[in-house]
Amino acid sequence: MTKHVNLRLPDDVHAMAAAAAAADDRSLNSWLISVVRRAAEPAGTPDRPDVDPATPAPLRGRGHPPRP
Repeated sequence: MTKHVNLRLPDDVHAMAAAAAAADDRSLNSWLISVVRRAAEPAGTPDRPDVDPATPAPLRGRGHPPRP
């Protein structure tokens, strides 16, 4: 079963995501699913090693700096 989500991306974020998807030889939709799936995984993933699952993962790129 799939759910539809209407996601609005700024032009620059869309361009970066589309380029990353193309570099990974995936559709943008497939690439976004993989990114969301990785981000939503419980603790113990490479981005969130052995931390409380309620602790936010560090942001990357031009986002806000990580919390102390």
